[in-house]
Amino acid sequence: MNKVYYLKTCSTCVRILKTLNLPSDFTLQDIKTEEITVKQLDEMKALAGSYEALFSKRAKLYKEMGLKDMNLSEKDYKQYILEHYTFLSRPVILANNQIFIGNSAKTVEAAKKAIHE
Repeated sequence: MNKVYYLKTCSTCVRILKTLNLPSDFTLQDIKTEEITVKQLDEMKALAGSYEALFSKRAKLYKEMGLKDMNLSEKDYKQYILEHYTFLSRPVILANNQIFIGNSAKTVEAAKKAIHE
């Protein structure tokens, strides 16, 4: 499945989507208006290797809730991502059975290469 989990209100996500020039077989899911399901998160985890890899430690809530001072388990990461969209590192791009997480230039370039191969 070719899919992008992103935030429509995030200028970085929107900019990345423009640079990716996605083919028509891609599905976009705005995670603020269409929440991530357990099944979707489990599919992402299967490709990423862990829930922690999908978790954004740069989210404001991460600091506000004191999570940075806690020792979180995989179960905790999963729970927080499902509870609030802000905990998912964005965007998450699924392309040709590969996963690309986050907005680093290296990640975006790798995603672009995988999409247009």
